[in-house]
Amino acid sequence: MSSSKPNQLSRTVAKLQGLPGNLSPWLTSFILGNVVPLVGTSSLRFEEISNARVVVSIRNRRKVQNHIKGVHAAAMALLAETATGFCVGMNVPDDKLPLIKTLKVDYLKRSVGDMKAVAQLRPEQIQQILTQEKGEVTVPVSITDESGQEPIQCEMIWAWVPKKRG
Repeated sequence: MSSSKPNQLSRTVAKLQGLPGNLSPWLTSFILGNVVPLVGTSSLRFEEISNARVVVSIRNRRKVQNHIKGVHAAAMALLAETATGFCVGMNVPDDKLPLIKTLKVDYLKRSVGDMKAVAQLRPEQIQQILTQEKGEVTVPVSITDESGQEPIQCEMIWAWVPKKRG
């Protein structure tokens, strides 16, 4: 797909994916949770992570609940932002910074139980991230709860810019 070398995040994830059995998702989640402290605090779990697709889940437990014992609205937004951000982060060259530009969340109905976010980039979006000095991309993300429904719909626009300001 690309002639560019992997970035630091994708190299780290590749090393972690070589671990045996169930250790890989746990350790990946732990390490990435240390890179982004709020992700660790919320105990988000990285179920799948590649250059084209990231799947992140959150368990409906006390520390992320709202007043009606569902996943808190801010935790739902964090779930979507994390999945889309790591999707971009797996591709952005090391000399660029990924930055959230637009985080739009529509809350449609009460959620049921645990939740999962699936973010995906199309090949042409990945190529754009790899080759353009700076730009932006809308990262599609689907958020489902235990019932299989989508209690929220999100629009996440990510930008990338050079690390050094010119």
